[in-house]
Amino acid sequence: MRQDRELGVGRDIPEVAFSAPAGRPSGVEVMTLAELRERADACRLATPHRPGFHHLLTVGRGRLLHTVDFREHSVGPGDWLWSRPGQVQHFGDLSRAEGLLVLFEPGFLDPATAAAARIEDWYGPAVRHPEGAAAERARAALRQLHEEFGERAGLPWAAHLDVLRHLLAVLVLRVAHPEVPAADAECAAGATFLRFRDAVERDFAHSRRVADYARALGYAPRTLSRATEATAGIGAKEFIDRRVVLEARRLLAHGDGSAARIAGRLGFADAANFTKFFQRHAGTTPAAFREAVRGGSGAAVAE
Repeated sequence: MRQDRELGVGRDIPEVAFSAPAGRPSGVEVMTLAELRERADACRLATPHRPGFHHLLTVGRGRLLHTVDFREHSVGPGDWLWSRPGQVQHFGDLSRAEGLLVLFEPGFLDPATAAAARIEDWYGPAVRHPEGAAAERARAALRQLHEEFGERAGLPWAAHLDVLRHLLAVLVLRVAHPEVPAADAECAAGATFLRFRDAVERDFAHSRRVADYARALGYAPRTLSRATEATAGIGAKEFIDRRVVLEARRLLAHGDGSAARIAGRLGFADAANFTKFFQRHAGTTPAAFREAVRGGSGAAVAE
């Protein structure tokens, strides 16, 4: 009960669903940062929130600070920032940058494109820096998508949606793969690790045991540990625990849920077990972490 009083009881992280403007296609939207400034409440954008859709933006002039999961990114001309559904983010001062923003729901792209672009790769870099011909092809794909979104050019509605879907597919593939990979890049990533990583993302709130994931995926626990060590540089158990700690930090920093409530959401038996786990891995108590973040200390790591 003392822990609950220290952490407070109240709001969770605000979750934002995709909402298409009237007369616009559902599932995707393209706008300039100037249009975003005109349409959106700056205070709401500056408040940490968890969108249920992708944000893909590039800056043409100026610089934009954007925080994704406690890391502050400085996005300048030619940079691309990609935040994904479920990540906690907030915008900095939008008046200091001009550029284009694409919003799209996870199911808007066809499954083959989504898999090839790894749009659900929460572990991928938030900011990318394509150069040369790769940069120009990405910009060209975005320009064409923006033009098509603004003008149907006499197409039937269904055909217009298909064109947008294909143009978005070109864009995300260009941004996701700015350079030709080495022939063995996919092998180096490790198919075993990728399967394990996806399973952890799906089930980390239900199990923190390597054996459970190994059984579900059909591997021996040592196989998962070796694959994770080779690819991520840490053991399988540490990988699971880090994912749980990240979610705990999100809930502590951006919500007012009690220790017991957070413990329940993350699969702990009670607040005491959650507190011990968090202190062991984060080096501080949940209450102290929340106080430090909300006091402005350690809320974000600049990049």
